[in-house]
Amino acid sequence: MIRHARLLAALAVALLLSACAQPFDTPPAQPSPEMIAATRALPPMKTFGAAHPEPPRRSNTELARDFIDLTMKLENGESLPVFTRFSEPVTIALTGDVTPIFRTELSRLVTRIRREAGVDLRQVKAPDTAAIVIEAIARADLQSEVPAAACFVLPRHITWAEFSSRRRISGLNWSGLTERTAATIFIPADVSPQEIRDCLHEETAQALGPVNDLYRLEDSIFNDDNMHSVLTGFDMLILKATYDPALRNGMTAGELAAVLPGVFNRINPAGRRYATRPYEPSTKSWLRAIDGALTPDRSMGARRNSATRALELALDAGWDDTRLGLSFLTSGRLAAGGNGPQALEDFFQAGYVYQQRDATAIHGANVGIQISAFALATGEMDTVLRLADKHIPAAEQAENAALLADFLLVKAAALDALGRTGEASATRRDGYGWARYGLRSDADVLRRAAEIDALVPRALEGT
Repeated sequence: MIRHARLLAALAVALLLSACAQPFDTPPAQPSPEMIAATRALPPMKTFGAAHPEPPRRSNTELARDFIDLTMKLENGESLPVFTRFSEPVTIALTGDVTPIFRTELSRLVTRIRREAGVDLRQVKAPDTAAIVIEAIARADLQSEVPAAACFVLPRHITWAEFSSRRRISGLNWSGLTERTAATIFIPADVSPQEIRDCLHEETAQALGPVNDLYRLEDSIFNDDNMHSVLTGFDMLILKATYDPALRNGMTAGELAAVLPGVFNRINPAGRRYATRPYEPSTKSWLRAIDGALTPDRSMGARRNSATRALELALDAGWDDTRLGLSFLTSGRLAAGGNGPQALEDFFQAGYVYQQRDATAIHGANVGIQISAFALATGEMDTVLRLADKHIPAAEQAENAALLADFLLVKAAALDALGRTGEASATRRDGYGWARYGLRSDADVLRRAAEIDALVPRALEGT
């Protein structure tokens, strides 16, 4: 049990005495000369092994409803006239500035989709023979054309040179399809291994099936809250249903609604025993507010106002799901730089929302790392250790190396402050290994470690 009142009181004192109590969404500290020299001694990059996704614990009625919202609507709210998918086998290939991590992670992804979703997806070497082509490009090039996207997919074959040529190109609208025959995915090559993997998962899944994201989904990569970064058990079930023999290209939403209950009862018998929760779609006003809060190129004042509005709307709607948790978490993140106590209170509220369901363990971990930062800055080292030990399993299960590294580095800083230097050294080395997968460069790894170490109150350093 976290000592809520005590931590808030300690934080208030710390904020009066020092400006160091900042969460992890602030500009990173610069690494010391000693840390820069330590680059040569960094351990090898760690990677994840076989995935063990949790099956969805929701009713098949909910799954059928989610399937239609994911496959028959676009993110802008536009409804699609008909259902579309590829004919199997579906081939996929790499091209462009491909690094080894692309090959490793695509191979893992293809294996997972074949095994878990039953989709006949086959990797081929020649891009000109593949149905889905993944082109690796420079991040700066992608950002210059589509600033808001980390990566994206288009429903036709097109090279980056053609897309960026500024000439008018047809066939880029999903609503014009009656079947899927081609897709191109653009992913930056000069980002972290985790970012490359995340893009491979989400964009390949979108090329194959769902084209929409839903904030209400707690157990899916198809959610703009970015809590899940690899395909979940829910996502694989949606893909499995997408390629079920009972479905065909050209079906309307009504026709899908008629056959999907039978499909899910057959492929997911466990879903028959769960009660169906009420259908509560996100309101347009909340979507506008949360999107405004999450848009990085807006002013901080405008983002904070949007976050406040999103939280008010979520509370007024009576939601108790991921949308309320995200509203609290976003409000806390944006308040942290100017109002530490309010930020911490928002984080506690978000954590309370997320702890109500097993499916939101990774969401709770994203809150837990924020509270850990405050606990570290206020000298609550036992709280830091409890939070790290509580949330590390969720970060591992979700294959979030960046978050896992943060917890390990925070834990190492707390162990050092408690004089447990041997444990701290081993934990920090483990954190460095995961950070090398989750962050873009060794310099970023060292900056992250320096940022975390800088949170420790100076009176505790070296004790």
